[in-house]
Amino acid sequence: MAASDRAASPGKSGQGTGNEALMRASLTAVAPGMALRDGLERILRGNTGGLIVLGMDKTVESMCTGGFVLDVEFTATRLRELAKLDGALILDKDMTKILRAGVQLVPDASIPTEETGTRHRTADRVSRQCNFPVVSVSQSMHLIALYVHGQRRVLEESAAILSRANQALATLERYKLRLDEVAGTLSALEIEDLVTVRDVTAVAQRLEMVRRIATEIAEYVVELGTDGRLLSLQLDELIAGVEPERELVVRDYVPEPTAKRSRTVAEALTELDALSHTELLELPVVARALGYSGSPETLDSAVSPRGFRLLAKVPRLPGAIIDRLVEHFGGLQKLLAASVDDLQTVDGVGEARARSVREGLSRLAESSILERYV
Repeated sequence: MAASDRAASPGKSGQGTGNEALMRASLTAVAPGMALRDGLERILRGNTGGLIVLGMDKTVESMCTGGFVLDVEFTATRLRELAKLDGALILDKDMTKILRAGVQLVPDASIPTEETGTRHRTADRVSRQCNFPVVSVSQSMHLIALYVHGQRRVLEESAAILSRANQALATLERYKLRLDEVAGTLSALEIEDLVTVRDVTAVAQRLEMVRRIATEIAEYVVELGTDGRLLSLQLDELIAGVEPERELVVRDYVPEPTAKRSRTVAEALTELDALSHTELLELPVVARALGYSGSPETLDSAVSPRGFRLLAKVPRLPGAIIDRLVEHFGGLQKLLAASVDDLQTVDGVGEARARSVREGLSRLAESSILERYV
């Protein structure tokens, strides 16, 4: 996740995945350790200010008046020196060349903006009109602001971002510890066939919380660039397996479709993702996202897993075989009761694999019960 030696292009190719993808690519391009960030900080230290458009097309060209056509290789030093000219700089979308310098930008004045300073108003309007990222270096306020199609992000020092990121990481560690506890409890309850909707909802809730905090930290990693490498490693270690576990829980427990309600796995995952932070704290709301009614009676009603989650813990068991096993036996309890001969009746499960599944499930059942009661 840390910034590489060459930034991902933040040009129009990002439009296909939306403004968030474009903002992320742009933040990567201006992260600490990148040549562009070096040039921007040189401008800031020089106290001259600057306006840089990260891309060139006919729309940008139509806004340009005056200035110089250069088409020279990009370097941080050249960016700093050319910023001394009274005008904007235009880079190509890959940030390998400086195409123009000393340019006056005249965007559409009817484009709404809440910015007040001349340079910032121009940057905001240009980014909205051409959909290329625009960087504004403020001489008076001594800050660097990135504009991406209506979004504004002030680039902070690494120390300030790291402070917030470390706080978020500490929170993630606590949430992950709690997630491991409720997930372990769910595994034991699955073995004993004592699972309720409340148990499932609690695990889904914690998975979503961990996932959201991890997403926030991932944004810090992007902003930190090369300074975020250690943070990236810590994040990867903490959230390993969280995303697959989230999908497996939903696959195990999404209710069977009925005449009154129907919820696919994809729909349930989308519903969970759409919950606000406040809604995520309410177990009945999370239950409804999974496809249940969310009433107190429903939360305490018994449910049985299909077996996807526990089978995924068996070493070297392909996803296709897991699907066939679940489809054949229909539920975890039947899988736990199946003999080696029973397992071999499933297409693609030979004797060796059947023994591996049987022994794997037995070990998981034993360890889950021990963890719960010892």
